[in-house]
Amino acid sequence: MNFGGIAEEEFSDFERARVVVWPVAYEGTVSYGTGTGRGAKAIIDASRNMELYDEETDAEVYKLGISTVGESASLEPPEEMMESLYQRARSLLSTGKFVAMIGGEHSVSAPVIRAHAEKYTNLSVLQIDAHADLRDTYDGTPHSHASIMARVIGDMRLPSVQCGIRSISAEEARAIDKLPTRIFWAKDIVGKSGWWDEAVEGLTENVYLTIDIDGLDPSLVSATGTPEPGGLGWYEVIGLIRTAAKKRHIVGMDLTEYSYVEGHTASAFLCAKLIYKSLAFIFESETNRVRTASKSSTVQA
Repeated sequence: MNFGGIAEEEFSDFERARVVVWPVAYEGTVSYGTGTGRGAKAIIDASRNMELYDEETDAEVYKLGISTVGESASLEPPEEMMESLYQRARSLLSTGKFVAMIGGEHSVSAPVIRAHAEKYTNLSVLQIDAHADLRDTYDGTPHSHASIMARVIGDMRLPSVQCGIRSISAEEARAIDKLPTRIFWAKDIVGKSGWWDEAVEGLTENVYLTIDIDGLDPSLVSATGTPEPGGLGWYEVIGLIRTAAKKRHIVGMDLTEYSYVEGHTASAFLCAKLIYKSLAFIFESETNRVRTASKSSTVQA
């Protein structure tokens, strides 16, 4: 169950790896569709069917080393789960590796971002999501999937850029102007690319990328807990991530809210490929070119 189906030890061994893929099984506060607890495993399973060559970067990022660690199991109550994830994130970050966490519901991102904020100065958060997630509490807990950005922006005071938002409560709307965040509403950006640079300009030097997969339109990913119509397209999302990777230092990432539904392999595969392409963009300057190198060898010969 290595991410990408990477079989060669030199590219999957933990000690040698540049990247750690960390699955988390948790759906303790879901409020609509279920299945996120089985989502990470399904994404990793789907990833075994990806091509490991990325045509946009002309590279094979897996050759930097991608190791998949054991899945974090669900714990109750939510406070115990969040503390466990925070401690695990700190441990993984202490190895100096890039951490790519796969959820699980979106609440699991907050303790991981907290650990990154302690390690990296001048950190901001780039969120791709249908929902603002700025409720202070939801269903009686501050550790809800609907409250993750309240923990990040409100409690940690990390500046953030939220992209693809198209569902927000009155409570959240009243709070926006008091928080260090900028929202790029889906209605203003869907089908366009001119906003990528502007969004990235709102981020600090170091960036944590958090992707709630419902930020994409449900015509692309229907298997998610709270699908919202009118979402971002594939090329809009990867264009934003590549722009951020070129102009900022992305220090960690996660992808959450894929809900396992038997037979919905396309959604799981999209999630796997989005993670892999994000890594290809983030490490583009560290990877060798494939076609370019082949052309150079031919010319020299």
